Amino acid sequence: MGVDEFRRIALSLPEASESGHMGHPDFRVGGKIFATLGYPSAGWGVVKLTPDQQELFVQVEPEVFVPVKGAWGRRGATSVRLRAATKGIVRKALIAAWCNTAPKALARRFESASSSSSESGT
Repeated sequence: MGVDEFRRIALSLPEASESGHMGHPDFRVGGKIFATLGYPSAGWGVVKLTPDQQELFVQVEPEVFVPVKGAWGRRGATSVRLRAATKGIVRKALIAAWCNTAPKALARRFESASSSSSESGT
């Protein structure tokens, strides 16, 4: 998994856009950040998970996911070591972060459409 693939997946989510924050590219939905690149350094990303989601991702893939240090990390901000990550696990983390951040009506529509396509096998 590389930076370009992280960016492509993040921007493939509904109404996602790329901007910048504190010298790092970030990805937003509804004007709010759900992921960033290049923090704490090149080759890393950050996803905005809940603390429970963070715990699960860290348990399943400890070589990929690491809580951000400090208060942000205690709230669920999670670093992603891109070199160690697969596309599938990063996609799951980005979708979770997007759903946590998107306006509720948009997130419900996305989740409904995703479950419909999963049920139909597409």
